[in-house]
Amino acid sequence: MRHAATLPVQITTAASKNAMRGELAQAFLSVNDAAQYLGVSPNTLYVWRHRRQGPPSFRMGSGGRVMYRLESLDAWIQEQEEADSRSNVSLSPVGGLGAPRGALTHAA
Repeated sequence: MRHAATLPVQITTAASKNAMRGELAQAFLSVNDAAQYLGVSPNTLYVWRHRRQGPPSFRMGSGGRVMYRLESLDAWIQEQEEADSRSNVSLSPVGGLGAPRGALTHAA
């Protein structure tokens, strides 16, 4: 007698569906949510989008709602940090860390 192969069965409950929806909702941010996440105004995001600056965005759905992926915002923030000479010693025009404030003396 041959036994049928047992396939794994995924039981989806209402709670797990709601948790999945919550995770997906957090993966995509509206302009207002993205602005709050970045600490800028929604108008700043619109200006950056118009000038093709700032984090990548896209239009979603038939209404063309502008959305941002959370992972894209994080990657864009990382790029900004790496491009800033104050955060990236290799880009510093003085070739290293500057003197601490108050350490410079001025000749009279």
